[in-house]
Amino acid sequence: MGLGFYSCSITKKVPEGQQLLTKNTILVNDTVKKDEILENFYYQKPNGKFFGYPLRLAMYNMAKDNPDSLYYDWLSRKPNRRERLAKLLSDKQVDRLSQSFLVSGLSNFLKNTGQAPVIINDKKIKSTRNKLKAYYNYNLGYFKADVQTQIDSSGPKKGQVTYKITTGKASVLDTISHRIETPELEKLFTDIEQESLLKKGDVFNSQNFLSERSRITNYFRNHGVYHFQVNNVKYDIDTLNPNYKVNVVVDIEDRSVKKGDTLIKTPFKIYKISQVNVFTSNSSRKETDQIKDSVFYKKYNIYSSGKLNYRPKALTDAIFIEKGDYFSDDKKSLTSQSISNLKVFNFPTIEYVEDSLSVDNDGLIANIYLVPKKKYNLNFSTDFTHSNIQDFGISGNLSLMFRNIFKGAEILEISGRGNIGSSRDLANPNNTFFNISEYGGDMKLSFPRIFFPINTQKIIKKEMLPTTQVSVGFSSQRNIGLDKESVSGSLNYNWKTNNQRNNFKLELLGVNYVRNLNVGNYFNVYRTSYNSLNEFAAIYGTAPANLDEYGNLTSEGAVNFMAEALSGSYLSPQDADFKSILSISERYVRLIEDNLIVSSSFTFSRTTKNNITDKNYYNFRTKLESAGNLLRLLANSFSNSDQTSAAGNQKVFGIEYAQYAKGEVEYIKHWDLGRKKSIAIRSFAGIAIPYGNGTSIPFSRSYFGGGSNDNRGWQAYSLGPGRSSSILDFNEANMKLAFSAEYRFNFFGNLDGALFSDMGNIWNVFDNVENKDFTFNGLKSFEDLAVGSGIGFRYDFSFFVFRIDLGYKTYDPSREMSDRWLKGINFSKTVLNFGINYPF
Repeated sequence: MGLGFYSCSITKKVPEGQQLLTKNTILVNDTVKKDEILENFYYQKPNGKFFGYPLRLAMYNMAKDNPDSLYYDWLSRKPNRRERLAKLLSDKQVDRLSQSFLVSGLSNFLKNTGQAPVIINDKKIKSTRNKLKAYYNYNLGYFKADVQTQIDSSGPKKGQVTYKITTGKASVLDTISHRIETPELEKLFTDIEQESLLKKGDVFNSQNFLSERSRITNYFRNHGVYHFQVNNVKYDIDTLNPNYKVNVVVDIEDRSVKKGDTLIKTPFKIYKISQVNVFTSNSSRKETDQIKDSVFYKKYNIYSSGKLNYRPKALTDAIFIEKGDYFSDDKKSLTSQSISNLKVFNFPTIEYVEDSLSVDNDGLIANIYLVPKKKYNLNFSTDFTHSNIQDFGISGNLSLMFRNIFKGAEILEISGRGNIGSSRDLANPNNTFFNISEYGGDMKLSFPRIFFPINTQKIIKKEMLPTTQVSVGFSSQRNIGLDKESVSGSLNYNWKTNNQRNNFKLELLGVNYVRNLNVGNYFNVYRTSYNSLNEFAAIYGTAPANLDEYGNLTSEGAVNFMAEALSGSYLSPQDADFKSILSISERYVRLIEDNLIVSSSFTFSRTTKNNITDKNYYNFRTKLESAGNLLRLLANSFSNSDQTSAAGNQKVFGIEYAQYAKGEVEYIKHWDLGRKKSIAIRSFAGIAIPYGNGTSIPFSRSYFGGGSNDNRGWQAYSLGPGRSSSILDFNEANMKLAFSAEYRFNFFGNLDGALFSDMGNIWNVFDNVENKDFTFNGLKSFEDLAVGSGIGFRYDFSFFVFRIDLGYKTYDPSREMSDRWLKGINFSKTVLNFGINYPF
């Protein structure tokens, strides 16, 4: 009964005598072929399905065909019905009801959101058949391929179409020769003939011919052949030979030049650059007739319509077109990229003009037109934000940019920022909505070169588009209750290789100083830690001075109680409660101490993504960081006790500095499955090892698990470390492993979905934590990899993607071994994650 109703409902609007298309099948030599390229040839595809159900078709079928006509029929069905409604409303409003949401709006919504039934169409079947035949004939070399079609019934008013392709034998390339009229091009072609993409014995494939044409053209145009175009490469293909063999002649004729009404053939020339002219102006027009300033510098002619405001070297360092070189498309492209990378000019215009004064008429004048951007630029922006700690925030940023500040294309940016936000994870005794605030300022100076005492051009060439950045910043935060202030500064170098796919960043010096302003508020923030101490104090007792009038620990009393408990007066170090109090104490000491981090780091990243529409690519990133070594050299010059802590650690400026080594590696891969479906994976491994002056890693440099961009079965900072069911509020450690996978698909329109699974955890290793539940203990610790899984919904607003992920604890390492699987798969235990854009 149910199946019958389902069958009737989806064919409700299929006319009698016609069939709803339910399936397309391609058989190649009697074998089912599932190929995205072939499926793109369909002129008709079945209605889309949501988990196997044609949801949009069902919505369309629910819509009434003529709701306004049905409304007027209803009005006239009983005498005086319209008159009675008109007395209650008015004649005009009675007519307006026909366009209301209840009468017409709902049906229109269902029609627009839904999808009309796809009716099998003979003409579209024929068109699909012809495209498939042409593809096998001319693209794949099956010149005798045949395509037949068959329509079969798949139920009442439903049908499926089968395309039967019989390929026959594929033709292969036999002799490959060339005929080139211009002798200079003959010589160039000989240099690259061995790398030809057309090989004897290969199956005929039209894509190889197109790729070979582009390869030849690119080589010629990068070796001086200015007038050469891709359509100058032609092929003479003989497919009439027996035994399915194809003979190919690469045919490159002389250039055709129009003189008057006739075309005259003339040999191609190889051009060299005879002049390079650089024009800087104050408008988008080419004001070459209004030159007021000029300079000749290293074979470059530099002109300006006003006073020249740029040092010549700053301009010529960004130009790769040089006098005496052969014309090259690649050098033109690299010059455009390099000038744009300066960020002081709009995208440049580069044109070539034949030099009539050159001896053999083989000279080219390169004219480069630069239009400066505004010297000063003021920007203000407001954003609504969401992060792992901040549920909702409003931020504002005011920045002022000074371009070409020292006449060497340098850029100075001065910015101020502010943020207010709300977090349900933080203490909020006054129940105020905005319980987070932050303000700060930054200054960054960028140089379009490596700014270093030693010449580095032999190592980091200008083709790598190097930059140097010097930055300082200050911020004041009221977002974790301890009220932090921080000062930061850095000196880093950036450069790129391999057409900007490989990116390098060397932070020669990074300084970060963090000062806690409100240490006494610690236990108002970390309430879970406080509640645990309060319970322990009730069990074991404590001095009355540590309690308030209600018998609870005061903030100062909580600190005193930890000292009492850890003194060993009534708890043994082997007791579980002793270890719990010790963990809380260690975290307290770490989070209230001021941090001084002076570090250096090197980051390498690579991407194979070609453009924003590319769905088949990978990203790779690795980072090495070292902190504290420079300060250790400085601290060794102090020998008095004031520069040594009670624990024996060295101080600089009265602060214990951090010393550690840190390494990270991340790999992200995307596979495009076609039809708006894809698979994406992310893997990450990181470890930070304290040594020398450090026994632990500063909180800001440690790792955490959970959250909208990590393991989505857990809230941020709630996972781990290890198998511990931690009593701490914000769990972090110095080692992390993570792996995520998503299957992404489209529901309809701009609404996408994803099925995901996240695996990973954090651990303590080589630091001052000794509890086995927290630490990484070799291969056995892989049993503690937490698994979260769920479903996600994403709506694409074009300029950003809004994301909601519903995560569930699939494997929870904090539970007993026999009770870890599937205990969190319950709708009431959903972990709701909000995010902007994709997690990876």
